[in-house]
Amino acid sequence: MKHRIQSSILATICLTLWAGISYAAEEETVCFESRKGSSEVVQREIRPGWPNVKCSERTNGVLWWGDPFDGTVPMGDMPVEADYSHAEAVVKPRDQQIDKNKLLSICTTACHDGKYVPVPTSLEPRPLKMHQDIVPDSMDLQHGRGAIWCLSCHSAKKRDKLIDHFGNPISFNQPQKLCGKCHGQVYRDWRDGIHGKRIGMWKTGGKKRWWTCTECHNPHDVQQGIRDSGFAQLQPEAAPAVPKGMSNTDHEKHAEHGDPSWWKDALNAIFGGGDH
Repeated sequence: MKHRIQSSILATICLTLWAGISYAAEEETVCFESRKGSSEVVQREIRPGWPNVKCSERTNGVLWWGDPFDGTVPMGDMPVEADYSHAEAVVKPRDQQIDKNKLLSICTTACHDGKYVPVPTSLEPRPLKMHQDIVPDSMDLQHGRGAIWCLSCHSAKKRDKLIDHFGNPISFNQPQKLCGKCHGQVYRDWRDGIHGKRIGMWKTGGKKRWWTCTECHNPHDVQQGIRDSGFAQLQPEAAPAVPKGMSNTDHEKHAEHGDPSWWKDALNAIFGGGDH
């Protein structure tokens, strides 16, 4: 009984903190980096007149970074050698984003302590009464097409950790280690820089920020029902302005491949002649 009362108090604290943080967020300019709702960043000045990010007024997405390494931490040890092994590789901590309302850190203690909510003894899917904001229908998880379930990725004993195939803990800050369990080809492409996003220094061996899997993909809804797509659609930015000296975009409408008239029209519009 005493334990249940303590858990109820902690749960109340969770909701109070969440409400307070939600209210405070209304006073700030917040935009998202890659996945709306899970990659938010607060706009602030890193030096006078220079923001950490520029937010789009149209889509609320980040347009550019004043400091590509702001708020990052070292990627950490990786089991396979790649570009990150020979340069300074940093990432944005995912645990801070996931725990932005403190529900993860506090409520895992209040609920998933092995007593108030016993440690599951079966990995079989079952209906969930909680977490429906994350997984609306736990019996129809939109990931794995029925081959996996929650405890295929989340530790049953340590709910603030993910797990590999052998049950070893994985930090939320290194989701690539988890996703690589099944998505081997994509994992290789990510390591080689073909898949995903990086920003930072261009030179070989230069410092770069790497985007990790869950910054772009929602692990609980990668199939997205009838869309059957692993990447949520984003609202596009407006088309760029017509170049100076041009009044229309007719030069973009030539359908024939190799038609040279488009650049002659463009040069004529800009410089007054096409034979330059």
